[in-house]
Amino acid sequence: MTAGTTGAGRGVRTTAVAVAGALAAVGGLHALWARSPWPCRSRAEFADLVVGTSPERLPSPAACLGVAGLLGTGAYLVAARGGALPAPGPRWLRTAGTAGVATVLLARGLAGPRLLTDRSPRFVRLDRRLYSPLCTALGTGAAVVAARGR
Repeated sequence: MTAGTTGAGRGVRTTAVAVAGALAAVGGLHALWARSPWPCRSRAEFADLVVGTSPERLPSPAACLGVAGLLGTGAYLVAARGGALPAPGPRWLRTAGTAGVATVLLARGLAGPRLLTDRSPRFVRLDRRLYSPLCTALGTGAAVVAARGR
């Protein structure tokens, strides 16, 4: 039996697919946000709920696209390390890249509620209930894939 067909191998692959899919979806949202405040009705509502700031202080479209690209790259690294996508290049690069994804997500998830307290009250509430827990969960999944993937 190969690592890809054992129970542990399937678990890592399943985790990789779930984490990579979520990262790709969030990346898609960031790409959309370069042009639209969806799902909010206005830039002001979007700035309050998603960024926690005023519309004048929203990140630029280029910054949104940059984050979208990084999330897409992270999704690929996690999926490749987990055996769900082709994995060209050296194994250490996938391992290091996936560990980097895990580190960034865990740092955002764990530090967000402590560091982003100067944002709007609605954002702070959403960050504590949704954004930070999601980052922590995805970071934990990426860490598992980094440690046990191929």
